[in-house]
Amino acid sequence: MSWAMQCGSCLPRGSWTGLHGALQGCGAARRAYLCAAAGPGAAGSSFCRRILRVGSISLPRTCVRYQGGSQEHRAQRSSSRHGLDQLRNVASSDAIKKHQKILSAWFSNQPNEERQFGPSFSLDAVHVDPVIRESSLEQILKPSPDLTIQHQLQQPCRQLITLQNLFDVDACGRQVKNVVLYGTVGTGKSTLIKKMVVDWCHGLLPRFELVIPFSCEDLSHSHVPISLRRLITKKYQHLRDVVPMLGASNLKVLFILNGMERLNLDFRLAGTELCCDPNEPVAPSAIVVNLLRKYLLPEASIIVTTRPSAVRRIPGKYVGRYAEICGFSDTNLQKLYFQLRLSQPSCGREDSRDSGSGEQVNLVEMLSRNLERQNQIAAACFLPSYCWLVCTTLHFLYFTRTVPPSQTLTGIYTSFLRLNFSGEVLDSADPTNISMMKYVAKTVGKLAHEGVVSRKTSFTEEDLQQCFEVEMKTERELNQLEVFRSDVFRFFLTPCVQPGKEHTFVFTIPAMQEYLAALYVVLGEKKTLVQKVGKELSEIIGKVSEDVAVVLSIISKVLPLRFLPVLLNLLKIFPRFFSRLSGKGRDTIARTMAEELFKEEDYYNDDVLDQINSSILGVEGPMRHPDEAADDEVFELFPIFMGGILSRRNRAILEQLGCSIKNLAAFEIAKAMKKTVIRNSRKGLPPSELMDYLFFLHEFQNERFTAEAVRSLRTVNLSSVRMTPLKCSVLASVMGTTCHEVEGLNLSSCNLDTSSLRTLFPVLLRCKVLHLQLNSLGPDACREIRDLLLHDKCAVSNLRLGNNPVGEQGARHLAEALAGNRSLTHLSLLHTALGDHGVELIAERLAENQQLQELNLGYNSLTDAAALRIVEVAKQHATLDKVHLYFNDISEDGKRALDSLRMDRDGVRALVFLTAGTDVSDYWSSILNVVQRNLPFWDRERVRQHLTLILQDLESSRRQTGNPWRKAKFLRVESEVRKMLGKLQHGTL
Repeated sequence: MSWAMQCGSCLPRGSWTGLHGALQGCGAARRAYLCAAAGPGAAGSSFCRRILRVGSISLPRTCVRYQGGSQEHRAQRSSSRHGLDQLRNVASSDAIKKHQKILSAWFSNQPNEERQFGPSFSLDAVHVDPVIRESSLEQILKPSPDLTIQHQLQQPCRQLITLQNLFDVDACGRQVKNVVLYGTVGTGKSTLIKKMVVDWCHGLLPRFELVIPFSCEDLSHSHVPISLRRLITKKYQHLRDVVPMLGASNLKVLFILNGMERLNLDFRLAGTELCCDPNEPVAPSAIVVNLLRKYLLPEASIIVTTRPSAVRRIPGKYVGRYAEICGFSDTNLQKLYFQLRLSQPSCGREDSRDSGSGEQVNLVEMLSRNLERQNQIAAACFLPSYCWLVCTTLHFLYFTRTVPPSQTLTGIYTSFLRLNFSGEVLDSADPTNISMMKYVAKTVGKLAHEGVVSRKTSFTEEDLQQCFEVEMKTERELNQLEVFRSDVFRFFLTPCVQPGKEHTFVFTIPAMQEYLAALYVVLGEKKTLVQKVGKELSEIIGKVSEDVAVVLSIISKVLPLRFLPVLLNLLKIFPRFFSRLSGKGRDTIARTMAEELFKEEDYYNDDVLDQINSSILGVEGPMRHPDEAADDEVFELFPIFMGGILSRRNRAILEQLGCSIKNLAAFEIAKAMKKTVIRNSRKGLPPSELMDYLFFLHEFQNERFTAEAVRSLRTVNLSSVRMTPLKCSVLASVMGTTCHEVEGLNLSSCNLDTSSLRTLFPVLLRCKVLHLQLNSLGPDACREIRDLLLHDKCAVSNLRLGNNPVGEQGARHLAEALAGNRSLTHLSLLHTALGDHGVELIAERLAENQQLQELNLGYNSLTDAAALRIVEVAKQHATLDKVHLYFNDISEDGKRALDSLRMDRDGVRALVFLTAGTDVSDYWSSILNVVQRNLPFWDRERVRQHLTLILQDLESSRRQTGNPWRKAKFLRVESEVRKMLGKLQHGTL
């Protein structure tokens, strides 16, 4: 059967390619309100919980309209006041006010996923209304095949409608009573309904005097007949004085039925009898049907939210208006959302409001520029839910300060799926009741995994057919596919905007492909045919083996047949064999994780956190030419998500979504990982790859496993990794699982600052060799280093602070640290802008130190007096035998004076020039190596001048000696200096 014949009855399109237009959205609306949060809509179950818990909750702050707003007719306000006048002398007026307070308090509550990010993610923050387009049943059933984003932006403005105008008269002048508000997963249906309820509670929806929300998921679980009035008082006990007036007065009532797809409604008279009595007990579904028929409370207004696949369950004659939520189809709405959301005060730094504010502004600007480039992220943020995910990810990347971090990246994605899919089944009419997330993991997860294996991110229509249809055999599977295509497909896959790939699909967010691929593997969906058949047979045999064993044991007592015990043992062998086979499958998962985590071709990519940052904010600089070959696709998040999914918290959330991962399976995978992951980590990893490994351990959230892995790392080299606050928190958290001493920690050129040192303080204490060069560490950072060196548990013996703006004030802190430290033997302050006075401060306290052996003060603009002073102090020091003073402003007289001091006491070596009297210094190669390593960070003109002076000194010393062997040594060193000068002049060094 052809694809068109198979899916011709699908609601939105007849082919996968035809989905391109629907995925692009529709016309623009620029109306924003400071009323409610615009995070992903709460799923049906959370909506149900809100209804069931409308108890004693205090009223939050009143919402204030941010911009614009619909204008209500004065006649409506007059009518509203007239209705309230009739109730003024009855208790019902107070009951409605109490109802408003309770609903306002409860619908202002946010899920845990929102609250953990602080006030900036609460309902007191902004809400940007998505585009709502007026539709019709004909448009739903027969959509235009070329409905692209450009085409829809040219649609007449009359097709757009606001939330406040949903119940206005239709084109024929008839009053609308029933509204069906539909949209795919993630468009914000539930969030929009919450905003509507809160608006009514604060008097912004005066058309209605009473609003009664119901969760259809809640109603679907009730099968006991109940009357409408009893149902209302059961959910809202405080409305018991108002319920008798329903149908008996002109009270303007709005019923909200959220998630109608959860109810199996039957509008046939044979299926649902007519009922006009609100006191008559009937099934909850019958109450809904008769409300929509207008046979029960005909004057009441009703708004129904549902997914597209369930729209046809309500006959068109009972619907006054269809309205489709089209998301943020205009990038201006996306920009507004990001600007208002990321500009909240709590998004900034905890220790500096000014720097935090600047960082927030910079984030918004970079994100706006990326949206303007028509990047793939603009297509993703068509869905408000993904706008929430982008903001949450940026909050995680830029504003994490706690150790350990309160969240993981895997946790963000898992919570994101719970917000959108919690309690959702694919099709309530399907008796299997398969959870939507389970279906996604089996189908979309398979597509995602095949893309990771073949290293591709775009998929053709043939790829989709191969993935979704190859195993489809029954009518039930076809129906499930139709529901998936109309309701869920566009949540995960969107048309590619890259030139030349317009007819392919990509995952809405690149990281989502890797998450679903990881979920597919960890759930064990990647099975061979033998494993699939073996599992089914094992389950069958396991269920009947005990009963059969009992029967055979009885028969064996009556009939002494020798083969019966053998048969009993055979029945027990197969389940044991399959358990071993499944154990091999878990070994395969661990092996896959190790192979993907330590792929050598990915060794020199950016670390995964920088990759995520670039995918959201884009890469600043010239855009790639369309004909230029693209870089190879990288999937380094895939193994990290595999580890994160196995954490206890994420497994508990996935259990709620119908994706069960047993504790035993997680334990066996972790056990197998010890043989693969930890062994591979000992081979020595490049800095960016090591950062990925540390982030993997953080995501895994297994303290015992992490401790064993960290103990195997004797040195940690993260040189040139951009250590953001999040990375510092991850490093501190992972290394904090053990107390062992670290041989070396290299954090040179890592963009560290004072707060970074504060975060890493417990780790730095345990490091013997500590590299902190090239980090712009100033006096404030030196105060932290002083506290580190004065700590009684400090193990630092070699500290390198070269190429940092330490300055005179920083030298004061370091001098204080030297006086009280008992572990430091080597200190490098090369090119730290100390000056004469800074070195004097160090010299004053140096005598109090008892362990220092080597001090590097090169390239610090020292003159003769300061150089002589520090060497004189070193001469009296018990252990200090080497002082580096090259590339300072020391004269020939100063050099001779220093040389005489060296001659007075053997063992004190002042490394000033490449010569030592009439001989070459033993340390000439070390000095030149230091120059060559640091040249990119030094003033080249000043280095050229110093090298010229060194060359002149070498030539002068060579002329003074008559020893041919020494002359040869001078010529060799002169040759090296001339080479360096030549490369410096030509810019090749």
